[in-house]
This record gives sequence, structure tokens and C-alpha cells, in this order.
Amino acid sequence: MTNLRIRIGSVPAVAVLFWLMGTVTSSAQTFTTLASFTGADGRTPESPLVQGFDGNLYGTTINGGSDDDGTIFKITPNGTLTTIYSFCAQTNCTDGSSPFAGLVLANDGSFYGMTSDGGAYCLPAGGCGTVFKITADGTLTTIYSFCAQAGCPDGESPIAALIQGRDGVLYGTTPYGGTGMKGCNEGTTSCGVVFKITMDGKLTTLHTFCDQTGCPDGDAPAGSLLQADDGSFYGTTPFGGAKGHGVIFRIASDGKFTTEFSFDGTDGSQPEDGLIQSASGNFYGTTYRGGGHRTGTVFKFTPAGRYTELYAFCSQTDCKDGGEPVAGVVQATDGNFYGTTPQGGTHSHGTAFKLTPSGTLTPLHSFDRSDGAEPLGGLFQANDGSLYGTTPYGGTSGDDTVFRLDVGLGPFVETLPTSGKVQATVEILGTNLTSTTAVTFNGTSAAFTIVSSSQIKTTVPDGATTGFVTVTTSAGNLKSNTKFQVRP
Repeated sequence: MTNLRIRIGSVPAVAVLFWLMGTVTSSAQTFTTLASFTGADGRTPESPLVQGFDGNLYGTTINGGSDDDGTIFKITPNGTLTTIYSFCAQTNCTDGSSPFAGLVLANDGSFYGMTSDGGAYCLPAGGCGTVFKITADGTLTTIYSFCAQAGCPDGESPIAALIQGRDGVLYGTTPYGGTGMKGCNEGTTSCGVVFKITMDGKLTTLHTFCDQTGCPDGDAPAGSLLQADDGSFYGTTPFGGAKGHGVIFRIASDGKFTTEFSFDGTDGSQPEDGLIQSASGNFYGTTYRGGGHRTGTVFKFTPAGRYTELYAFCSQTDCKDGGEPVAGVVQATDGNFYGTTPQGGTHSHGTAFKLTPSGTLTPLHSFDRSDGAEPLGGLFQANDGSLYGTTPYGGTSGDDTVFRLDVGLGPFVETLPTSGKVQATVEILGTNLTSTTAVTFNGTSAAFTIVSSSQIKTTVPDGATTGFVTVTTSAGNLKSNTKFQVRP
């Protein structure tokens, strides 16, 4: 997720690039530039990647493609890049344009996403955005166009990825739209919403921000939501709150809303992305500004409401540790947190870093433009164990890249969904699964069907309890990256 200040407005023009492959090795990790876009196949990727049932990685670009209105692409782990859809393929871009938001892989195996422009409404000014479904082969269906009602109470111009709740419904945010009019940061007449939408396109607005003077509930949410262990959804806004520097909020699926924390600048300011919940149950996120050096932070927030600044960027000479993080962090299978910053580093073009749960930060890679610059979309750990990301600038010809960062972590499996009742269908995603001989849910054996080398279909067995899913193959055991929650 990109900085709201960067995203809203014109997108800088960038040059055409050629496909490349390059590898940089250090004592602790291997950095590989997998591909660069050519313009015709996309430009300016700014959101995290996701992995499909086929084991390939999928993402969006804001620009480029057939009409320079953005694309959806897939890339294999070894760097073969394919454009599967170019936006504005329909008259007046009713299929959408400028997909700032990334994708989410849903339980049905399709990807769901949003565009910031295009759609059936707000024309001919450019459109107010869409929600779409796309299959791995590139078949796109627009399921909703924002501003379907006068005044856009349903939201406008989404920039953060959707998530799928445990109820199968999609949840998201928009930084504009809604009915709030009490002092929005951008000077608009509306300050953003939280919404839910069924997979067939029925949208419900759950909360409108700035519904009180001064926006104590927050303003212009720019990050994705998180459904926590308690079933509630958590998110952030970069503006508003009791002290004007953004908030952490909680909202239920029925719209009951609570402001959990207000930033004051000294402890961080402008959280641009959403939160993650760690294996310990605590929440982690980043702020773009504020903190000890006023160049952003990584923070911890407990379910009980206790806030801790874990790390303040620019703590090292010349900001070699990075600065102004836009994207959040991801917790990898070693328990550490990994992320990116678009500023700082040895070459002042951004960094990739590791942070321990206790707050010790290690820069892993400093971008030097030849291998990319200003990473905005954060990192994603694929089930081969490696971390993947994008940069919207840099590369050998000065444009955008896709990269892999191998930090020595082994392969694992993941489940979709990550929770369910006994006898619920579960997809298990991984690598080299064709030799699977057993699947267990926290030690309880489950029947399974091998679909492909990257996919197994199973059901939650009778007697299963919450815990890790383990897949036994001829090469050994593969454990899930998170515990599967068995629900009553």
C-alpha cells in the first residue's frame, strides 16, 4: 500500500524498461531482480504480491498495459512475467483503471481487487473506481462501481486491497466518499468508509469517517483491514484522531466502531498501511512519519490497548537503516518481521529490513536504482520460503522491478481459509506436493486429494483442534505458516 500523499493525484511518468535478471549476494541473504516491466506489460507496481493456487505470484501495476491504465500480471518464482489483463479495455473504462490496490486470493480460487478510477459512475471525469473479480487465466468481471449513489456514500477511489472475512464476504476501505463532512484532511466533502461486499456485488457501508467535528474516529483510511483472532476487523487511518496524526480502529461486521488508539506524532504519525497480527496475538504496523527521529516507526499494539514504539527509523548514520516506511511489515516463518522503506539506505533509494520482536533492526538490502528504487508495496513470503516485492522506480533503465529476497527460510504450506468448522473444505497451497502421503490438523489425520504440485484439497477432520497443519511428503514434513483455527 502506498503513501496516500503519493497516491492521490498524478502518477509520475516513467520510462520503458527491458526484462532483466540479476543477482546480488551478501553473507546473510540473496537479492535477485526477477523482472522489469516494458510499459506494454505494465508500469509502476506499488502493492504487495499474492500467490495463486498454481504457485505463481500475482500483482497489479498502476500504469502501462494496452491503454496505459494499469494491468494485472503474474510472474513465476523464476521470473517469467505475463500480463493477464490490461484495464480500460471497455468504453469509458467501465472495467476500471489505475489499480492502486493489490489482489486478494479468495476461497473460490479467483482473485478480487479494486481500481481507483474507471467504472460506471463519475464519468466523464475519470470514474470513481470498481471492485472486480479475475481468474488466473485473465477473465475479469466488474462486480461493483463506486459512487452508485449521489454523493458517493458507498465510497470513492479505493487504494487498499480487499480481505476476505471468515464469513466469506469481502471487506475493504476507501479514502474518499461516505457522508462525513466534519473537517476532512484533503479538504473534500467526504472522508472515506469501511465497507463489506458479497462476491456477487452487494455492498454495505459499515462506517463513514469524520462523522464528528475534528474526525476523532480517523480520516482517509489508506490501508487494508485485518480480521483478528477475536473476529473483529482492525485498521488504521493516516489522519484524524484525537491528536490529528491518525488512529488505530476496530470495527465489527455489523458496523460497531471503536477508536482504539490515536497517534500524537511523538509516537508515530500517518500510519499508511494496515496491521498484521503476530503469532503472539499482538498487532504490528508502521507509521510514515513521527517517532524518535520523525522519519517513521515500527510499532506494537496489544489487544488490551498498550502501544509500544519498537523502532524509530533513521537511527543509524545517514539513515542507512531506512526511512519513511509506507508499507507495513510481514511476519515470516522464523518469527521475525520483514519490510521495506522507500527512503534511506546506503544509496538513499530505500531498503529491505529485518526486525526482531524485541525491536532489533537489520538492513538486508539497500536499493541503488540499478536494482530498483523506493519500494512502496512491502514484502510477501511465498510458500517457497522467499520474500518477494516490487519497486515502482529503478532498474537498469530507470523504471520498475519485481524482486526476490532469499533470507534462508525453508518452504512451508498455507491454508485457505485459515479457519473453519469440522468438515469444512480447505485448500492447502505449497510446492512439490505431488508426493504427499499424509495431512494432519494439529496431529489429527485428514483425507486429502492432490490437485497439483502446488495444491491439495482436504476437509477439517472430526476431532481436529486448533493448531498447525502438517503435510508429509517424500522430502519431509511441511508445516503451515500459521495455526489453523478450528471453529465451533
